[in-house]
Amino acid sequence: MKDAGKTLENCRLCPRACGVNRIRGNVGYCGVGKEILVAHFGPHFGEEPPISGTRGSGNVFFVSCNLRCVYCQNFQISHECKGKSVTLEGLVEIFFSLKDMGVHNINLVSPTPYVPFIAEAIECAKSKGIQIPFVYNSHGYETADALKMLDGLIDIYLPDFKYWNSNIAEQLSFASNYPESAKKAILQMKQQVGNLIVKGGIARKGTLVRHLVLPSNLAGSNRILLWIKEELGVDTFISLMAQYNPMHKATEYPMLARSIRQEEYDFLLNFLEEEGFNNVFIQDLESVKTYVPDFELEEPFLKQELRS
Repeated sequence: MKDAGKTLENCRLCPRACGVNRIRGNVGYCGVGKEILVAHFGPHFGEEPPISGTRGSGNVFFVSCNLRCVYCQNFQISHECKGKSVTLEGLVEIFFSLKDMGVHNINLVSPTPYVPFIAEAIECAKSKGIQIPFVYNSHGYETADALKMLDGLIDIYLPDFKYWNSNIAEQLSFASNYPESAKKAILQMKQQVGNLIVKGGIARKGTLVRHLVLPSNLAGSNRILLWIKEELGVDTFISLMAQYNPMHKATEYPMLARSIRQEEYDFLLNFLEEEGFNNVFIQDLESVKTYVPDFELEEPFLKQELRS
């Protein structure tokens, strides 16, 4: 990608806008310089049914994250820059390796610090004949300008919308501008690929918005869901996640020190029904610990399923 180097010389890929020169190896908040760092890749069965399908989603877990959520379940790789350095050509090889495993898509997890590299790698992979969809799987803390680099390259956007309140976003993820950034990012995603299109039970193109329910409605879930209704429409595919589990530093925050309660989750399910949402994926609260990965292991995940 022609502008990749220029972009990284004054990095403002994410809303933190650190402005560091990553080409020279300097690092900003995310801790990523000029290398592509991958923690793990392989078929994954814990995504929503049209993403995982029957053969799995081909997840590529990138190292680091431009958020620092105190409860992050992937903290082993998102808060520490530990992983294997791969070249751009090596990333393309990973894409083809996953395709050869028979997965339904290439799922780019925590991709934000790597957008210019990813854009170039996808362009290269497509020029070499890869045809399966590419999924951009992120926390929603993006800039519209960075996402525009991916226009025409990403087939499916899988963003989270974490918080409605900027004070909560600051306390839990050190990002007071998260709510406004996520709104602009998700609108840009929808503009690029539209609503999710599912054929034969498998997602082909479009947007699926995730929302992780937090204890005591800390996330402002009903406000987020109303925004989705008003700005994206009731046909938007939503994944209402019940998998919150106190991890990493969560126990240091009394408001986060427990899992969510069934009545909290049921309230939002009823809310979605009353507001007329048509496409919602849900989780069982009993399966909370199933979704916790251990990146110290060669295979970090158990086989997992969401139900609709």
